[in-house]
Amino acid sequence: MERYIIELPHTNEECLRALDETKERARELLPLIDWGCDVGNHKGWVTLEARSQDEALSKVASPFLRSKAFASKVIKYTPEQIESFHKM
Repeated sequence: MERYIIELPHTNEECLRALDETKERARELLPLIDWGCDVGNHKGWVTLEARSQDEALSKVASPFLRSKAFASKVIKYTPEQIESFHKM
């Protein structure tokens, strides 16, 4: 399994719809999503495991948010890996 961070952008006008659909259709994801709405950055972010980008996006149960969502594969680097990059 790979790790993906999913960004869930929406406008101020779409905010309540985004929150309501997440609450109704993806209740298990709701506690995992960090939202920037209170500071005017109308996006949510969630990191999860999936086999592919498509599978990661399929976990966004709201068709409305899924159509706007973007999934990026993410990894963590160790200090040793970073040092090895300099030797390349």
